[in-house]
Amino acid sequence: QVQLVESGGGLVQSGGSLRLSCQASGFNFGLSAMTWIRQGPGKEFEWVSRIAGSGSSTDYAGSLKGLFTVSRNNAINTVYLQMNNLKPEDTAVYYCAKCPRPYTASCALPAVLYEPRGQGTQVTVSS
Repeated sequence: QVQLVESGGGLVQSGGSLRLSCQASGFNFGLSAMTWIRQGPGKEFEWVSRIAGSGSSTDYAGSLKGLFTVSRNNAINTVYLQMNNLKPEDTAVYYCAKCPRPYTASCALPAVLYEPRGQGTQVTVSS
């Protein structure tokens, strides 16, 4: 079955960086578009980024462009999210998820919420 395990979260000061990882298993990872979403305290889920199965195409929420970078290593079934210049408003539980279809356009809310995702990793940014 599909399993996704996120790691790399933690407490960081404003302006700091973190790199999240998501280890995947149970499906053809290299053919699957993947996405990151997050849920801040008391907030709705927010879409963060997505990446094609080949890694050739990436996309980001508008406010995060230039700050976050998504990448993947298909040899080890892992997708990453490098987060730079973090702000307190980035505080959230971050989840990776398999997109509903092989193409990145499918990696959108709310459809992604019905797909398998990991348990999440907490990112807390202090001011």
